[in-house]
Amino acid sequence: MAAGVTKPQTIAVVDFGSQYTQLIARRIREQNVHSVIVGPAVTTEQLLAANVVGIVLSGGPSSVYETDAPTCDASLLEMGVPVLGICYGMQLVCRMLGCEVNASRGREYGRTGLRIKSRHGLLAHLPSRTHVWMSHGDVVSVSGETFEVLAETDLCPFAAIAHRSRPVVGVQFHPEVTHTQEGALIFRNFLFDACGCRGDWRLGQFRTEAVAKIRACVGANERVICGLSGGVDSSVTAALLHEAIGDRLVCIFVDNGLLRSGEVDLVELTFRDHFQADLRVVSATDRFLSKLEHVSDPQEKRRLIGHEFIAVFRDEAAKVSNARYLAQGTLYPDVIESGESLGGTAAGIKMHHNVGGLPAELGFELIEPLRELFKDEVRVLGEQMGLPSAICWRHPFPGPGLAVRIIGPVTGKKLEILREVDKIVIDEIVAAGWYGRIAQALAVLLPIQTVGVMGDGRTYEDQYVAAVRFVETTDFMTADWVRVDQELLGRVSSRIMNEVRGVNRVVYDISSKPPATIEWE
Repeated sequence: MAAGVTKPQTIAVVDFGSQYTQLIARRIREQNVHSVIVGPAVTTEQLLAANVVGIVLSGGPSSVYETDAPTCDASLLEMGVPVLGICYGMQLVCRMLGCEVNASRGREYGRTGLRIKSRHGLLAHLPSRTHVWMSHGDVVSVSGETFEVLAETDLCPFAAIAHRSRPVVGVQFHPEVTHTQEGALIFRNFLFDACGCRGDWRLGQFRTEAVAKIRACVGANERVICGLSGGVDSSVTAALLHEAIGDRLVCIFVDNGLLRSGEVDLVELTFRDHFQADLRVVSATDRFLSKLEHVSDPQEKRRLIGHEFIAVFRDEAAKVSNARYLAQGTLYPDVIESGESLGGTAAGIKMHHNVGGLPAELGFELIEPLRELFKDEVRVLGEQMGLPSAICWRHPFPGPGLAVRIIGPVTGKKLEILREVDKIVIDEIVAAGWYGRIAQALAVLLPIQTVGVMGDGRTYEDQYVAAVRFVETTDFMTADWVRVDQELLGRVSSRIMNEVRGVNRVVYDISSKPPATIEWE
């Protein structure tokens, strides 16, 4: 840690495989309190070293009485810091303290009425009745001598509890989801009243500390290479590096010919003109298209594009003298899912394929200044650093670019068609004020030819179908299609068919995730 950088007060979220674990950590950070997600094997020594002042035990898909159910060391309850158990986490902490956990006589899923029996401590300032989000099939049975019952539902007599002598509380519902009406207040009660948090963790503080760490790491004559993609993660990484070391940062942007309209211009305007950074744009369209010729399988497309990107990047990086470090936009979710967090891999989470990004054989040491931040925090940080909104708040865009939004083989002509379609889609939702209301908007070119009529003639040959997809989501693990204004869809369709030669039919994708995915390939 760089000189003058102190560890913030931290809440540790022990992950037992819940789909909401990252949401818990984000809800804590929204209260200006630093949080980390840790695996069940985390030790008290690791938590104390991280300046942990409170622990949250997450939910999870298991039952605590199952043979292989995930658990944590009981010594975490002896640290003297407050503990909040959520759903599975509540059942686990109760079982560790001698209570029974059994299958419920009736499962509770969804929005449920909660009756508050004791409006103090964790449930202070809540109304006597409210609604919470339940998702459980097991219930705890606690002794009144050991626990105070704070709240109940029709099917769950111990929906919220507090230990009478230990700083341990639990809720059977999920305060982290928006469906729980008073979830933010419950977290505030735990963080500020129980844990004594100051609420002084800010992104501005993170920025100052990140710049200090970079300067302490990079030698006076050393250079850092940053691979720009045009996305918010790599862009904010580059902005932080440039603030820290100035012209000793070299940004490499590989134009693979699979990008959206105007993307190269936006990157050049931002980093070469605004930040005055050393930006090197490599035009490699022909190299990528030659590799993709006749390739239809999406996984093979990804493999070929990734392999060629590394080859192009290696060639350009070799031209940079005194370059010791490679900067990457690795985010906190990548770190969590890779098993690099305290306590190892979280329960039920697979290794993340993207951590490390470019291979180690390139010969650089890694700098990953954003590895403690979530995506929404990175966007806010980018705004604070002066990056344009078009970069900070752009919708996710796949690494292989438009190649995986063209179903079937990729050609220069198809790329031209899809690039025009994509631009119309984005331009129209921006003009209509829908861009910020949509989590991800995309267009897909389908390998389908349909009969159409243009003028007085029949169209069929070299005419494709374009699919438009808008989704709304908070975590991208689940998503729903957007009930967008039909007049907007009409304008999008009309412009595409009138202005784009090669498309004579437009369809709107109304599939949710699951069972569909957000991208088509």
